[in-house]
Amino acid sequence: MVKVVKAMQCLNLDAPLGQGLWEGVPLATVLRACGKMQNVRRIDLRDAEGDEAKRRSFRDTLLDGLVETGFVRVAGHGVGDALVARTHALYADFFALEQAEKQLVGGLAGGQRGFTPFGVEHARDSARPDQKEFFHVGQEPAPDSPLRGVYPENVWPDAPAGLRETSMTLYRELERVAGTLLREIALAFGLSPDRFSSMIVEGNSILRAAHYPPEPEGADPHAMRAAPHEDINLVTLLCHATDEGLELLPRSGEWMAVEGRPGEIVADVGDMLARITNGRLPATTHRVVARGEAAGRHRYALPFFAHPRPECDLSVLPAFVREGERPHFPPITAQVFLEERLREIGLIS
Repeated sequence: MVKVVKAMQCLNLDAPLGQGLWEGVPLATVLRACGKMQNVRRIDLRDAEGDEAKRRSFRDTLLDGLVETGFVRVAGHGVGDALVARTHALYADFFALEQAEKQLVGGLAGGQRGFTPFGVEHARDSARPDQKEFFHVGQEPAPDSPLRGVYPENVWPDAPAGLRETSMTLYRELERVAGTLLREIALAFGLSPDRFSSMIVEGNSILRAAHYPPEPEGADPHAMRAAPHEDINLVTLLCHATDEGLELLPRSGEWMAVEGRPGEIVADVGDMLARITNGRLPATTHRVVARGEAAGRHRYALPFFAHPRPECDLSVLPAFVREGERPHFPPITAQVFLEERLREIGLIS
């Protein structure tokens, strides 16, 4: 117990919060967080279907990785490289269109669907807009779903051909992977397998295609492609981007690069899951930077933000509150929380 307290002091956590946050986490994981961070851990989703020993090892690695950095690299997910490459190519063609043509599928409230131009979205703690434009694809509920009409409808450009079909195929594949990860996170904590994954069934999830253009000569040296921020949702899946630049800020306080290799997906914890777990899983701050030769290249990225249905309760689960303590976050629904964050990042007024 003395070693655990010293580890918590290293992390600048007060004793009541620290004990609750780290209860049940292996001491080695706590101590690693006090020193130089290791690389983002890698998991293979196929191990989740192995024998009991393999499943236990998989969940330990998953939980350790998310506690250490809030990020993991995911292999064995079944999302084809060809599908990701085709999606990147189609959106590169879309972003190359004239601005007026892109604006024909823009202007939806909150940027929830379609095109959002440069100069709109900014990080919650920054007034400077990110150096990106993006396109959003959202949930398409079943014809008989009660959520039909609750979400705005997707909007699609006339060109390039095949954008809608390819986007929705990737959307469904990433939705499947997110559900699997959320199931395994719940099992790692000893919860029912559908405790988190059921929240994203017909959830308000978003596939974003983002374009970061080359930095112009004389660009503001303090500008970033995406300023430091945390994601809003439950979990985010980042398909292999076309260039480097993603960095995270773990508890060690030193920025570190995190790039999934071809065939991998980088997954990270969002604020919603951090709330539900009472901070046990951190929503880690991350950013996108342009360094060296990468600053002169286009960068395309395909993050998938797994969101709950609007009515889902984001209250801290009792399993993450020690006896005698109070939750660190007040109750709130997914819809109210989302609206608050969209205001903070400039997507709604």
